[in-house]
Amino acid sequence: MSIAYIALGSNLGERKQNITAALNYMEQSGLKVLAVSSLLETEPYGVTDQPFFINAAAKIETELAAHDLLRLLLAIELKMGRVRKRHWGERNIDLDLLLYDNLVVTENDLILPHPDMQNRFFVLAPLAEIAGDVIHPVFKITISDMLDNLTSGDENK
Repeated sequence: MSIAYIALGSNLGERKQNITAALNYMEQSGLKVLAVSSLLETEPYGVTDQPFFINAAAKIETELAAHDLLRLLLAIELKMGRVRKRHWGERNIDLDLLLYDNLVVTENDLILPHPDMQNRFFVLAPLAEIAGDVIHPVFKITISDMLDNLTSGDENK
């Protein structure tokens, strides 16, 4: 069994219900959801002319290999009706594979750990709530320290 961490986000429709539905689909697909962070409302990242997001993080246990888990997450997005209109654009659901055990992968279809998580408050804040002591396999610091590094000196976060 492997432990993975998933970022969940939604800024279209019933945002909180979309997060709950995605978690339910993960469970129905055989993933064991071990922990879920609080829901956090955040401003859009990258493309700012869109509604605010609800974000969360989940710790899951799985027998799937990392590539298969990513394919499952993408299938859940499709099942929930996600349409990719523009990069970093609006979405009813977004499921990002952040960490998978201590795996480090750089391939065309999979990069682990998530390549930009250290720059995203909306990822690190919920993740630190459920995995603050987890050590990032590349940066070799805890998720809590990554969050502290991102927010130090910025009182608006």
